[in-house]
Amino acid sequence: MKAIVVHEPGGPEVLTLDEVRSPDPGEGEVRVRVKAAGLNFIDIYNRTGLYPMEPPFTPGREAAGIVDLVGPAVSEALEGTRVGFAMAPGAYAEEVVVPAKFLVPVPEEVELETAAASLLQGMTAHYLAVDTFPLGKGHTALIHAAAGGVGHLLVQIAKLRGATVIGTVSSEEKAELARGYGADHVIRYTKQDFRSTTLELTEGRGVDVVYDAVGRDTFDDSLRCLRPRGFMVLYGAASGPVDPVDPQVLNRNGSLFLTRPGLAHYVERREELLERANALFGWIGERKLDIRIDRRFPLADAAEAHRYMEARKTRGKVLLVP
Repeated sequence: MKAIVVHEPGGPEVLTLDEVRSPDPGEGEVRVRVKAAGLNFIDIYNRTGLYPMEPPFTPGREAAGIVDLVGPAVSEALEGTRVGFAMAPGAYAEEVVVPAKFLVPVPEEVELETAAASLLQGMTAHYLAVDTFPLGKGHTALIHAAAGGVGHLLVQIAKLRGATVIGTVSSEEKAELARGYGADHVIRYTKQDFRSTTLELTEGRGVDVVYDAVGRDTFDDSLRCLRPRGFMVLYGAASGPVDPVDPQVLNRNGSLFLTRPGLAHYVERREELLERANALFGWIGERKLDIRIDRRFPLADAAEAHRYMEARKTRGKVLLVP
C-alpha cells in the first residue's frame, strides 16, 4: 500500500509518498481501509519536531473508513463496518491499524468524509464548550480563528449552548463565514485591535472565556480581554508557542484561570469518547452543525496540503483522500 512517511523532521518537503507493507492488526486491533484522513495542526507539529515522534513515522491522527480486517480479541462483527477515529497515529495512508478501543461507529446519515472532517476538531470543540468552560446562556466567549477548523465548530456549539460569541478572523471572506456560523460579532484583527474592540463590545467588563488556538500572537492581549476570574483556554499554537508566563500576570489581570487542555485527557474513558462522538454525529445528522470541507488533496499531495494550512488559508477542514 501507499503511505506518507516522514524520515526526518523538517518542512513540508519531508512528507514523502512511500510504498510500504500493508499492516496486519494485532491483539485488540483492526485494520481500516481509509476513505479520508483529516489534517490538523498537530500533524504539522509532529512533522517539524515541535511535538516529536520517532522517525520514520506516518503522520495523521484522524480518519474514517471501512474495517477490512480484525485482529485477535476483537469481535468479527466489526468487519465491514463504517468507523472513524481521532486519537491513533498513521492516518496518512491507504490502510491503517488502529486499536479497536479508539474506533467510533459512523451512522449511515453521516458521510465518511464528513466523519473524517469532524471527529478530532469536533470533539475538541465539544469538550472546550461543554467541559473546559461549560458555556451557557449569559456567557460571552471570544473565539480566535472563528472560521478555521476548530473555530467554525466551536462557534456553532457555543451558539447551541446559548452563549454570545465574538469571533476574530483575518479577512472579510472569513468574517462572512463566521457570521454564517452564528458569531454575534466578528473582529477583523488585520484592521481592528481585537482587545479594544472586545472591551468595547462588552462595555469594558471583558468576556467570560477566551478560546485561543493562535498562541504567541494573541495570548497577551487575550488575557486583557477577560473579566475578573475569567478563563483563558489556550488549545493551540498556530503562530508559535507562547513565551513562559509569570503566574502573577494572572493575578494582575483579575485572578484569571489559565488552562492548556488536550483532547486525549477528555476522552480517556471509552464511554466519554463515545459520548462526545455520538453528540457530534447527532448534531450533524439533525443538521444543527455544519461541517465545512474546505479542500480535498490526493494523498500524494500531502506536502501541498501542509503548505496550505501553514499559510493559514483554511476556511474549514482540509482532507487527504487516498
